[in-house]
Amino acid sequence: MKRIAANDPVATRRKGIQQYLKGDYRSAFEYYTKAAELGDADAQYELSRLYEVGKGVEKDEWKVIHCLEEAAIGGHPIARNRLGRIEWNIGNTERAVKHCIIAAKLGDDDSTKMLMHMFRNGQVSKDDLASALRAHQAAVDATKSPQREAIERVEAYIP
Repeated sequence: MKRIAANDPVATRRKGIQQYLKGDYRSAFEYYTKAAELGDADAQYELSRLYEVGKGVEKDEWKVIHCLEEAAIGGHPIARNRLGRIEWNIGNTERAVKHCIIAAKLGDDDSTKMLMHMFRNGQVSKDDLASALRAHQAAVDATKSPQREAIERVEAYIP
């Protein structure tokens, strides 16, 4: 609680996660909102999920997109990928490609798969795909460490 009182955005978001897991979605929303105001991109992403399913807040498609945009601006690769999917679904291929390239360069695996699909459909150039794949691999390599791999193995067993 000290860290939350000191406006630590990560501690505030984690408290939101705890509240979410308890089923207190309104409280989770409040903690996520505070963390997002403090600049936490992960909290923005969590807010988008609440607005999408209507837990603790009323469903709101525009707020989902707004929160995803804010999270993406903050460097959240999954938010960027989801924006790409939204653009793809409404037929805005050029914007979808741009979002997916950025997400892939941030290390998002799903975006590389989308780019491969788009490449096969002639919507992404060979050079853009190659550049995104190289940057994706560099991002993945930069995050590898024995400690991270151990945590990933542990998290795989947490429901």
